[in-house]
Amino acid sequence: MPPFENILVDANRQRARGRLYVICQLVGFTLLFFAQLFFAHFFKNPDTGYGSLSFTDVLTQFHSVFVGLIVTHFSRRYIDAWGWKEHGWLKLLPRMVAMAIAMAVVWTILAQGWYFGVMRHEFPENILPPLLFLIGILNSSFITMGWLSVYFIYHVFDRFNRSEIARLRLAAVVKEAELRALKSQVNPHFIFNSLNSVRALIDEDPQRARSAVTQLANMLRYSLQSGSNQTVPFEDELTVVNDYLALEQVRHEERLRLKLDIAPGTLRRVLPPMLLQTLVENAVKYGISTRASGGEVSIAARIENHDLLIEVRNPGHLSERRDRVNSESTGLGLRNALDRLQLLCGDDATIDLRQTGADEVTATVVVPQSNVDLASPRLKAEPRATLKPALSER
Repeated sequence: MPPFENILVDANRQRARGRLYVICQLVGFTLLFFAQLFFAHFFKNPDTGYGSLSFTDVLTQFHSVFVGLIVTHFSRRYIDAWGWKEHGWLKLLPRMVAMAIAMAVVWTILAQGWYFGVMRHEFPENILPPLLFLIGILNSSFITMGWLSVYFIYHVFDRFNRSEIARLRLAAVVKEAELRALKSQVNPHFIFNSLNSVRALIDEDPQRARSAVTQLANMLRYSLQSGSNQTVPFEDELTVVNDYLALEQVRHEERLRLKLDIAPGTLRRVLPPMLLQTLVENAVKYGISTRASGGEVSIAARIENHDLLIEVRNPGHLSERRDRVNSESTGLGLRNALDRLQLLCGDDATIDLRQTGADEVTATVVVPQSNVDLASPRLKAEPRATLKPALSER
């Protein structure tokens, strides 16, 4: 997410927290007002246990609650200014107790001062004024301690959520940087190999060389267009592989053959750009280029457990050191393909390279669709050269 958008999101979140605070204050102290009215009504007449409340009684309770609202609000401003919300519980607890008592003292002074001083009510005969003051502080302390507890518990969870959001933002930035770094390694990887094929044609067959340049231009265009996309439709990957194999046929002639077994439901599924091309390039490099007789590259795709499963087969043998995708002998392309795939789709995404026959190697790719953008836009279609009959579809 761009920095400016982060600022807007943080500002909106700050306003939402402010609105929530106001709502909680009004609702909480309104409930406290009605609770105090109930108890004042119940204890109005000690003999009967209930009694009617005068307007003065209601006004007194309203004043007491209003004072509590003001005291807690201004206490919040000091708490924010002193940075207490960032403290841990061990450091915060003694401060909470001291703050609760201080708030209760101020609340009691203002409430009883108004009741006995301004309203000129008489002190109860059966209780001394200092004791009445201490009782008021004790009662108010329970309320202020409860208020502080709710306030700090909310901010503990809010701080945890903010740290989690910051961690996710950082992870997204790191992920994007890693993807860009891997893409910058993949693009030159196939470009240089393709240029070698075009160079071999310049003197031998200029007409085919021009066609090969067109095919290479299509690949470069696709690489540039897909560079800004995290995923592309599988159909677009098949199209660029068509151009790549047409270029490779320049070198290998009839030694390179192709079979396709593509389930129709796979064409609109998505995968990282250049993933299929990397697999096919690896198959040609290790299965066709090293054999005088060449061989057949087979591409199959189907949906399995809602995921896109791709199999690329080529003739050849794997040594024990090539049994794993991340071994040094498989080259930069497959390692980058696996890294990009897992960065986008998670650890459920796999690339498995195995010996599946006496003279057959299969690269199997599982692309989970639940963690990727299924609505990835189609790239702009360009005219494609038709493959020679030797590259036929099953």
